[in-house]
Amino acid sequence: MTLNLSLLAAIDGKYLSNGAAGNLSTLFDIGGIIGGILAGHISDRLDARAITAATFMYCAIPCLFLYRSYGHVSLAVNMGLMFLTGMFVNGPYALITTAVSADLGTHSSLKGNSRALATVTAIIDGTGSVGAAFGPLLTGYISEMSWSAVFTMLMGSALVAGLFLTKLVMAEVATKIEESKMKESPTSRSSTVAALDV
Repeated sequence: MTLNLSLLAAIDGKYLSNGAAGNLSTLFDIGGIIGGILAGHISDRLDARAITAATFMYCAIPCLFLYRSYGHVSLAVNMGLMFLTGMFVNGPYALITTAVSADLGTHSSLKGNSRALATVTAIIDGTGSVGAAFGPLLTGYISEMSWSAVFTMLMGSALVAGLFLTKLVMAEVATKIEESKMKESPTSRSSTVAALDV
């Protein structure tokens, strides 16, 4: 989502100049940088890429809603919501285009084919480029109705992206549950053995 969100509403009753709006929109990119770092850190700590990406996508929905509803209140509110929206929208993008593509490229089903990493990365980036091409085109048509409709489209897109990750999220949750059971079972066995020895 590379829309210049700061152009969509007046702030405190005053419209921004193109230069000021452009400067303000850099907060979206700064939020995206922080979001990418945060998503990567959380993903590595939890070893759960799909859960992290889906959580960020679902968090982007209320941020977009709040930006549309309250971004005009003051410059500070606009800046804060712009930063948060960039963080939650671009965080999963950074995670998917780097860590996830590396995971897929080195998957055991590819039998060590080193060229697969480049192919997988190209497919992921190419798909993102298709979205980047059609997104503004679709926005142009929808914005003729209203900017609220544009934000509804963006929130719907974030929801669909999160839903596409559902199968992977369920698999990661099942894996985490299995891992926790495996960690608990040796402890319970040792306590049972100790009780029997007494």
